[in-house]
Amino acid sequence: MKTLYIECAMGAAGDMLTAALLELIEDRESFVNELNELGIPGVEYKIEQTVKCGITGTHMSVTVNGTEENESMHDHEHHHDHEQHHHDYHDHDEHHNHHHDNEEHHHHSSLHDIEHIVRDHLNIPDKVKDDIMSVYELIAEAESHAHNKPVSDIHFHEVGTMDAVADIAAVCLLMNRISPDRVVVSPIHVGSGQVRCAHGILPVPAPATAYILKDVPMYGGSVKGELCTPTGAALLKHFGDSFGDMPVMNTEKIGYGMGKKDFEAANCVRVFLGESKDKTDDIIELECNMDDMSPELIGYAMQKLFDAGALEVYTTAVGMKKSRPGIKLTVLCRPQDKKVIVELIFAHTTTIGIRESSKNRYVLERKFETSDSQFGQIRKKVSTGYGVTREKYEYDDIARIANDHDMSIEDVLKNLSQEN
Repeated sequence: MKTLYIECAMGAAGDMLTAALLELIEDRESFVNELNELGIPGVEYKIEQTVKCGITGTHMSVTVNGTEENESMHDHEHHHDHEQHHHDYHDHDEHHNHHHDNEEHHHHSSLHDIEHIVRDHLNIPDKVKDDIMSVYELIAEAESHAHNKPVSDIHFHEVGTMDAVADIAAVCLLMNRISPDRVVVSPIHVGSGQVRCAHGILPVPAPATAYILKDVPMYGGSVKGELCTPTGAALLKHFGDSFGDMPVMNTEKIGYGMGKKDFEAANCVRVFLGESKDKTDDIIELECNMDDMSPELIGYAMQKLFDAGALEVYTTAVGMKKSRPGIKLTVLCRPQDKKVIVELIFAHTTTIGIRESSKNRYVLERKFETSDSQFGQIRKKVSTGYGVTREKYEYDDIARIANDHDMSIEDVLKNLSQEN
């Protein structure tokens, strides 16, 4: 299985990820020329070879109208120790009240404006456009949460907007070019201390970054400053299939994407591309028998278990003592979810005992793809591994199309199959 492992021992920013992934492809200069021909307003890409702690890698320089963001933002600047392209966010009120005398220079763009640039002006595949907007939506949602403003009221600084579009577009194009079957991301080093931005001094990780990285393993450390930017966090969150240690893999290529500032540790994102074994994982199987619950109560308990993260919940008819018919409830869950699942089984069933066993299961890698069809966009689950590939349209999308067009599900599937 073609696997990409992203090591974030010194955090991540958009330009670092771009540079690291760029080292995985052969025609680097040609790809950079393609980036410069995208037509992102005022943006120019340039690759530079640089050395950190004796390691040679690539730094991606992105300028907007001849200057990098941290050279032109002045008091708008969101300083951080990577000194990389980081965008400055403003809510709707600040957009109208902040620096009227520089309004022409300090223009701000909404998420709608960014979508107009991406979808109407960039000559790139639709899938890449979808990836770019998904990443930007993660950032906008995080800023919306941080400022307690609707997403529609979140505006992005002009220089930061073009800079971030450039970084995000480059990473999404590279991911499309590399096309890994599986992306694994290490726990993310976010830095420590404080960071200065247009709104004042914020703790590290900044609120937007912290919000994006919910449910993602991250850690601080002795390095003072912001090591992971919202752009870097959103890119990792969007493309990462899983987060954790490096899987067992035969590495074919390694890339180093360098930041600008020097630390005691090499300031870089490192990526590994290679082949990993087909996927297995460890699960916990929990079982209990009951002969005194109604079907309605059992159904409610099953839903509560699924809501809590159970991988599978099912019942089996069994014969119990005193010749009573009963059911066996079986729940499969991840080891880290076991405590919660056990508590829920006791809370929502009549059992007085639960049996536990550890299992190893073989699984196909699963990912969702969105494609265009005669009915509009539709999601498809693609499962790969162990020499097989399976594709299946999402039932919810098929059912929606059937309802919207007054068709049967069978007819919808027949029409979709004729397109392929």
